[in-house]
Amino acid sequence: MISIFLVFAVFILFYINKMTNALCLQKEIPEERQPKVFRTINILITILLVSSYIEILFT
Repeated sequence: MISIFLVFAVFILFYINKMTNALCLQKEIPEERQPKVFRTINILITILLVSSYIEILFT
């Protein structure tokens, strides 16, 4: 179960980062702010994935 979820989580993080990059390019976010945008989105997605895993684990 954990290996399937880890593969799923890596795929989700990769795809979210790809979409974040497209957002930064489309909205012309300055280079100085882009690491903060990526960090914030990655932290929020990681929290979402961990909480989803915990919910699946206990149901």
